[in-house]
Amino acid sequence: MKPEIEASFFIIYVANQAISKAFYSELLNSQPVIDVPGMTEFNIGDKMKLGIMPETGIATIICPTAPHPNKASGIPRCEIYLRVSDAQLYLERAIKLGAKKISAVEPRNWGDNVAYVSDPDGHILAFASR
Repeated sequence: MKPEIEASFFIIYVANQAISKAFYSELLNSQPVIDVPGMTEFNIGDKMKLGIMPETGIATIICPTAPHPNKASGIPRCEIYLRVSDAQLYLERAIKLGAKKISAVEPRNWGDNVAYVSDPDGHILAFASR
């Protein structure tokens, strides 16, 4: 029997869980499905969740084998690519919430129109429309 992926979780490490929770709640127009000290989760698709974990929390698990996540604070460490109905609307919403604009909505060679921003921790967000 072929093993199946039951769900996907993308977890980003953040300096301040409360700030990131507020940013993503407004950006996604959604409330977290889990919000406890050390983890906030949002449903972002079928069997897919976005997790927000404080850097200090994950450091207790991965350090000293891996570097402390705060060593890369503000440096892009991942991209969250969201295909949305209106990329321009999401771009404007993200900037209003404090995201840094990287690129306007532009046609890309893979067929999507995509805008890029960075969130409060420097993670890259892409808003794509077909």
